[in-house]
Amino acid sequence: MKNILFYKYVQIENLEEFKEKQLKLCKSLALFGKILIANEGINGNLSGDEVNLEKYMQELRKDGRFSDMVFKTTKTNRHNFKRMFVKIREEIVTSGLKLDLKHSGIYVEPKELKKWLDNKEDVLLIDARNDYEYKLGRFKGAINPSIDTFREWSKVVEELKKFKNKKIVTYCTGGIRCEKASAYLRENGFGNVFQLHGGVLEYGKQCGNEYWEGKCFVFDDRGAIDINPEEQADPITQCLLCRLPCADYHNCAYVKCDQRFIACDDCVVKLKECCSKNCRNILLRNA
Repeated sequence: MKNILFYKYVQIENLEEFKEKQLKLCKSLALFGKILIANEGINGNLSGDEVNLEKYMQELRKDGRFSDMVFKTTKTNRHNFKRMFVKIREEIVTSGLKLDLKHSGIYVEPKELKKWLDNKEDVLLIDARNDYEYKLGRFKGAINPSIDTFREWSKVVEELKKFKNKKIVTYCTGGIRCEKASAYLRENGFGNVFQLHGGVLEYGKQCGNEYWEGKCFVFDDRGAIDINPEEQADPITQCLLCRLPCADYHNCAYVKCDQRFIACDDCVVKLKECCSKNCRNILLRNA
């Protein structure tokens, strides 16, 4: 089985009709996952049999709007989602930003970025992902924007104004957030902005783990993966209870908390899937 991640900013009309066609196609191919559609484009993450995923990709590319669609493919042992759904949204990645995507940063290919880093060029790497993603894995020396959601990106840009004259490269998992992140930087006076084409996943496929540390957070049941398909990276995070190296995120089972935390399988059982002994005890008292 495999997993595919894809997006494209392109005008889509008749969203309800497009939604039903996508849902019917995916179900006919026994695919699981999520597809978000909006007038501005499509954002998808699917898992399934390799042959059926290939059929899906071929079918989508028959539509002239998606003939050049790029798919990021990773291996998986099972379905990474529990069901299949297609949803209509205002944005295919929620930002709340009003901008023109024609102003997005120039693409830098993974091998070119590696060359810049090899040559120790004065490049500032800025992570456009959320704080919990950064903690799990990142480019060495990259700036952490310390945001909980991408909606906070405008606040980050205010804090980055001192770097306006630097050569900047933004990166995210597959590239979708950087389209908007880099555009917002340029529209706010940052003159030398690039975005990593294909994101972290494409970098790992082409360049391996060099200049990267830890795992890569993904928004499916796997939680975290290695960016290099050929080599496992050591976790840079620890289980909150036993302190052994671990990269498994969980959501606290005490719903009033719902905090993300990292814990190994044994400690998750001990904590009843809670982020702390305190939350576990509250949950048990309320049971």
